[in-house]
Amino acid sequence: FMRTCNLDNMTLSVDFAAGHITSLIINGVERVAAATPLFRLRLRDEAGQAHHYTAYDASLRTPTDHGGIFPGFPAPFENLTVTVSLTDPASGIDWRISVAPNTGKAFAEWVDFPRVTLPDLKRENPEAGGEILLPYNEGILVSSHAERDVTDFRFWEPEYPSLGCYSLFPNMVSSQMMAYLWEDCGLYVGLHDPKRGVKALDFFRDGENTTIQPRIFCGVELGETYTTDYPVVWKATDGRWESAAEIYRVWFEANLPPKARKVAGDDSLPAWYEDSPLIVTYPVRGWHDTDDMSPNPMFPYTNALPVLDRIRSATESRLMVILMHWEGTAPWAPPFVWPPYGGGENFNAFKTALHDRNDMLGVYCSGFGYTMQSHLTDYSGKEFYEKECLEDGMCVGPNGQITSKICTAQREGYDVCPASPVGRKLLDEAYAPLFEESGLDYVQILDQNHGGGQYFCYAKDHGHPPAPGAWMTKSMQDMLGGWNEKAPSMLFGCESAAAEPFIGNLRFSDNRYELNYFTGRPVPLYAYLYHEYLRNFMGNQVCGDLRGEYETLCHRIGYSFAAGDCMTLVLSPDGRIQSYWGQRDLSDLPDADKVLTFIHNLTRFYREEAKPYLYAGRMIPALPVACAERDFIGNWGTRRFSLPILHSTAWEAADGSRVQILVNPEDFDVECRVGEATVTVPALSAKIFSMEL
Repeated sequence: FMRTCNLDNMTLSVDFAAGHITSLIINGVERVAAATPLFRLRLRDEAGQAHHYTAYDASLRTPTDHGGIFPGFPAPFENLTVTVSLTDPASGIDWRISVAPNTGKAFAEWVDFPRVTLPDLKRENPEAGGEILLPYNEGILVSSHAERDVTDFRFWEPEYPSLGCYSLFPNMVSSQMMAYLWEDCGLYVGLHDPKRGVKALDFFRDGENTTIQPRIFCGVELGETYTTDYPVVWKATDGRWESAAEIYRVWFEANLPPKARKVAGDDSLPAWYEDSPLIVTYPVRGWHDTDDMSPNPMFPYTNALPVLDRIRSATESRLMVILMHWEGTAPWAPPFVWPPYGGGENFNAFKTALHDRNDMLGVYCSGFGYTMQSHLTDYSGKEFYEKECLEDGMCVGPNGQITSKICTAQREGYDVCPASPVGRKLLDEAYAPLFEESGLDYVQILDQNHGGGQYFCYAKDHGHPPAPGAWMTKSMQDMLGGWNEKAPSMLFGCESAAAEPFIGNLRFSDNRYELNYFTGRPVPLYAYLYHEYLRNFMGNQVCGDLRGEYETLCHRIGYSFAAGDCMTLVLSPDGRIQSYWGQRDLSDLPDADKVLTFIHNLTRFYREEAKPYLYAGRMIPALPVACAERDFIGNWGTRRFSLPILHSTAWEAADGSRVQILVNPEDFDVECRVGEATVTVPALSAKIFSMEL
């Protein structure tokens, strides 16, 4: 009844008669902390009712040469059969699963597989615990369940209606992998799916242990059998996050998504892309997301030119201005945005003035919602919704309901299903004027649609399967590809970095890594995997949840710069530099002279020394850096931790040269050890350390 797989440094034993993994030995140490069902799944019946089963519910568990067959489930779906296979090629352990309802009255909505319970995380269990590497947002190492579970970024069961914070791929989760990392080793879990269908990659505290639970959304029709046509791969690694990332990068580069191209030599990209422009963003109405939306001092648009001229002069940077609250309908009121607030005349004059200065203009949009009523202005979409029968284009729940949880403070409305004919037509027509008339350089078109993914839809008459699945990824790729063709000179982006299936469509996105300070320690996993294929910008730093004995904007700029992202400034309505978007207390603003000096020095460093690495370079594992640390606070004051003063990453350029980049956001010189060498990094600057020495 036992199937055992032996690799050089890992031994896995599965008892298929019992229905769980019994042992996982890595580096000679047993890692399984408790038994848990090998799989868990949800069936939905034809009425939309959910039915849950696990491997333990199967009364007849029959081992096979390569796995096991699980029949004999309780009523009402006693004919359900699950088949699991397990092989151990030299490249790693290969898991696969098939779910057959064997009735035309149900379908598999999702399956959690393979499930394994490992020790508690190291903050709760220092002796046996490790950290979770998750490609959430930009990339994060989580070392405490207790700290994660009190935040909005805790473990959630993804359900309709969708929320942006779910740990879903392709959404906030950008890649199809995760890992549990100890000091001496790690377990890599990779779902090597070339179609890049919808998955929930997550983990949760199970008693005093950690259960790893990859969830595959099947996307099948009523009565259809679901079978993975790709492997879930387990491999043993060392304890470095870069080693787990390297396994996935090898697979990714052998299985590129549509339109993915390395930036080096890509003549479809605009010239400004490699100039590493400084992003400057601010609203032209109101101050924050839910304020009164009267015009502020940055309107009309040309009012901002003197402020922007001073920033450009102080930093010697090329600017990309990205406007907020500019929509002619209402802020946060998708999908209709054009014409701009106040009409096109001053907007176009502003755009022309920026272009004359060799700068660029972009805008924020709010994704795939449909606004029935704005809560910020008197804008209403109800009449058009009813006249055009748009209900047929909205995301529908499993019981036929239509509702939304996205930005309900700003608007009342629904989520559009772009896979439906009505939804696709609505979105294409709503954004057509933006593509055809605006002359913009950049549009962050998918704010709220984190990573570029769409929302859950269970409609039975949209032309897609009645539950989430790979059809969602294909739908978005098709629509975004069409938009790329309609606006070839305009780059698009999304909130958070573009998830893997869309990196060829969304080449410049709002990559706000700082959100990961709520639950763990950010790591530049995204740049490690994808930097050669696209760049991002630091983003508006919403929530800015990194605090210290002084304002932390320079530290956040330093981290993003070292990760290869473009720097960002957020301005208040009167043109002052804020710490982050959403900041209410303007009595504690950053030291503007210090911030501008830092950006000036980093911009010059990029142009004169670092461009071969930070523009199109390949991130590689960094040498250890020993330097002084500072105490910081995250999660709105509940998490206290120390971080190195310096930010450091390592890169390989096209000519094969390898360097480590050291960034110093402090206003004093910092001495450090890089490997065996002693290096001094000047104040508010950066330095290259050759790894060839």
